[in-house]
Amino acid sequence: QVQLVESGGGLVQAGGSLSVSCAASGRTVANYAMGWFRQAPGKDREFVAAMSWNERNTNYADSLKGRFTISRDRPMNTVYLQMNSLKPEDTAVYYCNVRLPWRTYWGQGTQVTVSS
Repeated sequence: QVQLVESGGGLVQAGGSLSVSCAASGRTVANYAMGWFRQAPGKDREFVAAMSWNERNTNYADSLKGRFTISRDRPMNTVYLQMNSLKPEDTAVYYCNVRLPWRTYWGQGTQVTVSS
């Protein structure tokens, strides 16, 4: 079993920055891809960013390229999401996940609210 715990969410003004993190426990996830999704009120969960196990490949939602940056600390079993130039439409619950061969695990999410 893998447990994922997100932290770092909060309230920020438009144009500001925020970093959220996600720590995995239960087993090492260093050899698996990790990513971030978000879900705004009344909307479906959507992809934000992902990083391969060896950090060589990253993918971003087209609308977020240049503002969001994913990174990870493999020995610490942690993935990060740096969010810059935040907009009110970035308001959502942000979830991390890790894709293991037999299933994908999800965290409980952390709320990010961007005020205008």
